[in-house]
Amino acid sequence: MLYVTEAAKAKIEEIKAKENKPDHFVRVTVHGGGCSGLSYKLDFDNELKPEDQVFEDKGIKLVTDLRSFLYICNTTLDFSDGLNGKGFEFKNPNATRTCACGESFAV
Repeated sequence: MLYVTEAAKAKIEEIKAKENKPDHFVRVTVHGGGCSGLSYKLDFDNELKPEDQVFEDKGIKLVTDLRSFLYICNTTLDFSDGLNGKGFEFKNPNATRTCACGESFAV
């Protein structure tokens, strides 16, 4: 399962409205790279692929490919706009190490 916080839900809905993408879902993928070895990527998409894993939390549809899901199972997507940074954050219980910027991780 993938989860979203109320803050992430609100920001996703705001961006979808601003970009006029009401029928799109959030695609979460993991790619090699970053200072810890793996990095997250978020996109809006409206086409499902055969191997996609589909989840819904708080009315937000989250989609990931099977390979990425192995790294992000049970991860929560959050959004922070505090003084320490602004943006989406991944709370990944599978990560054994993360970089200081929070954009890459290792398992």
